[in-house]
Amino acid sequence: MSHMEFSHPYFGAFFMLFLAFGIFAAITFAANIIGKKLARRDDEKLKLTIYECGFPTTKQPNRISPHFYLFALLFILFDVEIIFMFPWAINFKVLGIFGFVEMALFILLLGIGFVYAWNKGALEWHNIK
Repeated sequence: MSHMEFSHPYFGAFFMLFLAFGIFAAITFAANIIGKKLARRDDEKLKLTIYECGFPTTKQPNRISPHFYLFALLFILFDVEIIFMFPWAINFKVLGIFGFVEMALFILLLGIGFVYAWNKGALEWHNIK
């Protein structure tokens, strides 16, 4: 006959962890079910009506151009590269010629990436209609 050993020093911590997770899951599930049962659904028309004045509301899909994400990604990339240049500029005399050559290679690679993105048309904003 096998038995579990409850005298392990971490047994209480693991038990409390699983108990807390179970209670969290039960409360989340119960809140979801109760919220669906008690929610009033007859006020949806009121939310879509005109408030005092203005054009009638229409449902439109919220379309964000994928070019925005590409442009933002390139901005973050080149912005972070500038942050890497700041410590080099502060310690320029300490780094000497080795630091200068390393930063020149870094700027060269950054320039190659910029020219590549430019040639691929990543920096041009296209109209999508």
